[in-house]
Amino acid sequence: MLKFRKTIIIPIGKRKQKAEESHIAPKVPEGMWSKCPRCGQILYTEDRKQAYDICQKCGYYVRMGAYDRIAMVADAGSFEEWDKMLPDKNPLGLKGYEKKRAEIRKSSGLSEAVVTGKAFLYKEPCVLVVCDAHFMMASMGYTVGEKITRAVERAIKEKLPVLLFACSGGARMQEGMVSLMQMAKTSAALKKHSDAGLFSMVVLTDPTMGGVMASFAMLGDVILGEPKALAGFAGPRVIKQTIGQTLPEGFQRTEFLLERGFIDAIVERKDMKETLFQLLCYHKEKQIAALSEKHASRSKKKHKKERRKQDKVDAWERVKRSRMQGRPTAMDYIGLLFQNFFELHGDRAAGDDKAVVGGIAYIGGVPVTVIAQQKGKNTKENIERNFGMPNPEGYRKALRLMKQAEKFHRPVICFVDTPGAFCGIQAEERGQGEAIARSLFEMSSFTVPILTILIGEGGSGGALALAVANEVWMLENATYSILSPEGFASILWKDSSRAKEAAHIMKITADDLIKFGIIEKIIPEEGSIMEISAYLKQEISEFIEKYSRIEPQKLADMRYKRFRRM
Repeated sequence: MLKFRKTIIIPIGKRKQKAEESHIAPKVPEGMWSKCPRCGQILYTEDRKQAYDICQKCGYYVRMGAYDRIAMVADAGSFEEWDKMLPDKNPLGLKGYEKKRAEIRKSSGLSEAVVTGKAFLYKEPCVLVVCDAHFMMASMGYTVGEKITRAVERAIKEKLPVLLFACSGGARMQEGMVSLMQMAKTSAALKKHSDAGLFSMVVLTDPTMGGVMASFAMLGDVILGEPKALAGFAGPRVIKQTIGQTLPEGFQRTEFLLERGFIDAIVERKDMKETLFQLLCYHKEKQIAALSEKHASRSKKKHKKERRKQDKVDAWERVKRSRMQGRPTAMDYIGLLFQNFFELHGDRAAGDDKAVVGGIAYIGGVPVTVIAQQKGKNTKENIERNFGMPNPEGYRKALRLMKQAEKFHRPVICFVDTPGAFCGIQAEERGQGEAIARSLFEMSSFTVPILTILIGEGGSGGALALAVANEVWMLENATYSILSPEGFASILWKDSSRAKEAAHIMKITADDLIKFGIIEKIIPEEGSIMEISAYLKQEISEFIEKYSRIEPQKLADMRYKRFRRM
C-alpha cells in the first residue's frame, strides 16, 4: 500500500518571512561589547576590564566607573562606603533638574558623581574619594562637595590618609553659587586634614577641569596623573570661545602638567595600586632603625687609617677633580645609598627643573626626603640638566619637598654639586635671588634633621641654598667656594688665567673648610664608589639616629647657632 506525504503549501510572502527569520543573528547580551572612543575598535568588555579599561589597540584610557576604580586599588571586599544617599538640593529651583538626576541615577547605578568610603590597600587603611564622569560629567554640586567634605572630616577623626581620584567637568551649573562654594568648603576641609599632619594624595584622571581643578584636585601632598588625561582650569572650548585662542596639541594634558611642575608623576593603571601603597608607607609614623655601634666603631677606625694614607693634593688639583667628567653624580649615590627612591617633580608654580632631583626614599628602614643637584655624564645629559645649574624652579621644588618633610617629620638629606645657580635672563625674570633667599630663610627654622653633603662643586649661593643644615660634609675632592676660582681671579686681578693661584688663596678645599668650622666631616674617596657609599651610608644612618633623638625645636635652635658662630 502506497503512503503519500502530506504536502503543506506555504504562501510566498510567509516563505520570505521565514527565510529572513532564519538569518537573524542571536541577541548579544547588553554590555558584552563596547567601542573605543578614540579609535572605534570594538572591545570585548571582559578583556577591556582585565586590561584596566585600556584599549588594547590604541592604548586609550577609557573612563573608569567609580566602583571599577575602587576594585582596581582596594583589597578585595575591604571597601566600606560612606554617605551613599544624601538629600538632593535644587538651590535655583531649576525645572527638570530633579528628574534629570533621577534618570542618571537609574542609568548609571550611582547615587551621585562621587563615591566615598574607607578601604585597605595591601592592608594599609585609607579613605577613598572617587569621582565618576558617568554622573553629569562628575560636576561638583552641593552633594558632591558635602560627601567629599564629610569623608575628609571623618579621615581627620580616624587619623587616616585620603586618596582622591579627581574627575570633573567643573562646577555644576544647575546649582549656581551653591556649587561654587563647594570649592572653598572642600579646600578648607583638606587644610584641616593637612594641619592635623595627615597625608593626602590626588590622582588626576580624564577629565579634571574647572572648579574641581581649582580646588581639591590640586591640594594633595602628592599629585599624580594618569597618562594623557585632560586637566586644567578653563577647557579648550571655553578658551576658544572666550578669547579666540586655539590650544596647541598636548596642552593641558598630564604630560604638560608634569613638564610645567604642577604634578609629581604620571602613573599607569597597572602600576597604580603599587604606587599608592608605596606612597602610603612613606607617610606612616616615622621609625628610627637601630644601628650597630660595633659596626659604626669599625667604620670610623677604617676611615682614620684611610685619611692618613692620603697624599697632599693642592687646591687647584681638588678643583679639577671636583669637575672631572665621569665623576659620580648625585643619582649614582642615591642609587647606592637609598632604597625605593620615588622621585617627586615640580615646584607647583612654573616648571620642573631637571638640575634638581628630589623625592622620598628609605635608608636603614627610615623614610627620608632626598634632594640633590644633578649634573649629566655626557653632553646630552648636561644640556638636559643645565650642567647642574639650578633655575628658580629647582630651588622652589627643593623647598616644597623640605616643607613636606617638615610636615611628616622626615630627615632631609641634600647632595650639592653645582658650579652655581644659573644666571640667565629667564632665571632673573623668574626671581633667582628670591628663590635662593627664601630657601635660606625657611631652612633655618625647620625642626627636622638636615644633612648636606658636597660631592663635587659647591658654587656660591647656588650651593648654600641647599646647605643650611645641622651638619655639612664634604667628599675630600669636593670644593665649596664663594665663586669659581676663574671668577675670583677676574674680579680681584682682572685676569682669569690666575685661577690656580686663586684656588689656593680662596681656601675652598675640605681640609681648609673643616678648620674654619664651615663643615663637620670629610668623607674619604679612597676606593670605588661602592666602598665610598658603604661608608657614607653608615655615617648617614648614625647622623639620623643621633639627631632624631633631639627635640624638634632644639634642632632648629642648633642650626641657628651653628651659623651664628660663623
